[in-house]
Amino acid sequence: MNIFYTKAIGLTIGAAIQGLAMALFFFPHAISSGGAAGISIILNALFDIPHATTLWLLNIVMLFIAVKWLGKQSAIWTIYCVTVTSFVVSHLSLEGPINSVVFDLAVGSVIFGVGIGILFRLGASSGGMDILALIISKASKKPAGRILFWINTIILLMTGFVVNVQVIFFALLSQWVSTRIIDIIGKVRIRVKAGLEV
Repeated sequence: MNIFYTKAIGLTIGAAIQGLAMALFFFPHAISSGGAAGISIILNALFDIPHATTLWLLNIVMLFIAVKWLGKQSAIWTIYCVTVTSFVVSHLSLEGPINSVVFDLAVGSVIFGVGIGILFRLGASSGGMDILALIISKASKKPAGRILFWINTIILLMTGFVVNVQVIFFALLSQWVSTRIIDIIGKVRIRVKAGLEV
């Protein structure tokens, strides 16, 4: 199969998996899935700025940075992944949780990590702080998942103190699990028919 289509299919799957984790496991419990969501929550609480406005502006800024540091192709793929994730979230969102927060946190974190890990592995991201993590990872040669964990940890701590301290534990635990999965996927060797190894 053409490498372009193979990558497109992989990114579609990764972005969809991420959206599924957010819509079905995180959002019903108001658990922040990452730094960008945390920033939007802080600005909404302090200045009443709509979440969607903050997320959109933050992603625009990060995409400009991605073009400069990661290349135009990576930025284009990221826009595509953001679109797929948003589509999945908008069509799968629940009005309230179905399972316990512990179950949803555990399962959702693993699924979320798999989705982001696929995107990172194929050279794209879901936008927001993922882009910053990829840039730092590229410059420092350190695992992107570990970098993303510390970026999101700082933002989530700020979110907890501004909004609700109780969500810090769940959000940080989710980040720890999902970023470990991201790094595991980043180390796995994958062979495709053309003999290409990624």
